[in-house]
Amino acid sequence: MTDVAVIGAGVTGSAVARELSRYDLEIVVLEKESDVCEGTSKANSGIVHSGYDAKPGTYKARFNVEGNRLIHELSKELDFPFKENGSLVLALEEDGRAGLEELLERGRKNGVPGLRIVERDELKKMEPNVSDSAVCALYAPTGGVVCPFNMNIALAENAADNGVTFRFNTEVTSIEKKNDEEGRGYYRIETTGGHVDARIVVNAAGVYADVFHNMVSGDRIHITPRKGQYCLMDKTAGGIVSHTLFQLPTKLGKGVLVTPTVHGNLMAGPTADDVDDKEDTSTTAAGLDTVLSRGALSVVSMPRMTITSFAGLRAHEDGGDFIIGEVKDAPGFIDAAGIESPGLTAAPAIGVYIAGLIRDILKPCEKEDFIGTRKGIPSMALADEEERKALIEADPAYSHVICRCELVTEGEIRNAITRTLGATTVDGVKRRTRAGMGRCQAGFCLARTIPILAELLGKSEEEITKSGAGSYYINGNIKDEL
Repeated sequence: MTDVAVIGAGVTGSAVARELSRYDLEIVVLEKESDVCEGTSKANSGIVHSGYDAKPGTYKARFNVEGNRLIHELSKELDFPFKENGSLVLALEEDGRAGLEELLERGRKNGVPGLRIVERDELKKMEPNVSDSAVCALYAPTGGVVCPFNMNIALAENAADNGVTFRFNTEVTSIEKKNDEEGRGYYRIETTGGHVDARIVVNAAGVYADVFHNMVSGDRIHITPRKGQYCLMDKTAGGIVSHTLFQLPTKLGKGVLVTPTVHGNLMAGPTADDVDDKEDTSTTAAGLDTVLSRGALSVVSMPRMTITSFAGLRAHEDGGDFIIGEVKDAPGFIDAAGIESPGLTAAPAIGVYIAGLIRDILKPCEKEDFIGTRKGIPSMALADEEERKALIEADPAYSHVICRCELVTEGEIRNAITRTLGATTVDGVKRRTRAGMGRCQAGFCLARTIPILAELLGKSEEEITKSGAGSYYINGNIKDEL
């Protein structure tokens, strides 16, 4: 019998696991994919929202503002990239001023610091390439950008270092309420890797959270996958803007944004289209054209330098707010459902809140040896000459460049594979090191990454996958056919 089973190793599930790892508990995280950060958490804008958008009094408002504050601290403690670049909500016509005033008042009620409206002259100084149509903007200095992969991975690694077990390729198929011999309730979770019995279940399953909630509760919820398509542009376009530029929100979300990424690229997106398929992350020509054309409303000249495009699915619950807490008719079953934007920002605060709920139920002791920090993979691209020299002297593999676009070395890739919760796939290496994320999109480094994975995992190159079961690169040796 485990104390807590967390369903989902995205940023919310990993944040919950990390906070729970402070206590003397047996915790397991169940993830149907081959790695952490394989769902919504890997396909988003990486924006750290300041918190002016959500309706006051909602979970979205509360956890957004708290999460923004926590990310500032966590980025240092857990060593993941974060930049407080500030955000601007643009009014592209004079009639939009009232909307900005409404957001300003809402943000102040939510406790967002430093909000103010900037007029055209100041806006142009802040963003020289802002659209000629921009009349004024709401400025939020606490807005930022983060690497969503590394934030998720950092939380999970730190949880694992503190004793949390992660079970990948383990899909939950059913959940049933049961009682033990002493009449205490627990949940039997059937998975593709056998069953798990747990006193507490945390449902952090993204677009599938409604499926698991409805297995144990008569008070049903419904989640709609809301697809958002993005265009990521080359680093040579990264300086077009320095702040994150939003347009006034619509009922379908915050609209298309234009933002620098924490790694120096430029990103535009997302669209907002409700779909039926919880696995539909396809992109379309029409959708990507919408991203670029609507993004062009924010800047004078929208660069057409896309190096890759992608789509993610937001978990939109019909009520429009996060669903967080113990289910009334299923004691011990705790939802973290409907976690759409600003879910990435809110995740650390949700983790703290849910860990507190579980602490009150199970009353565990705090660990005296909790590890509160984590060190990321050293980056040759970001290191200065002295740091590079030290890395190479300690390990000559740091002198062997594998990815030219992002300057990623063999030493970094080996570190990514052999560390806590190390990469087992090419995408896992990519998310941890950026090998394959540059201009050539793995055209150079893929053939060099696969042999390193095979060597360190003790597998043949034919067994190495892009992102888990079925996504093989190699189908055999041509010479074997001759």
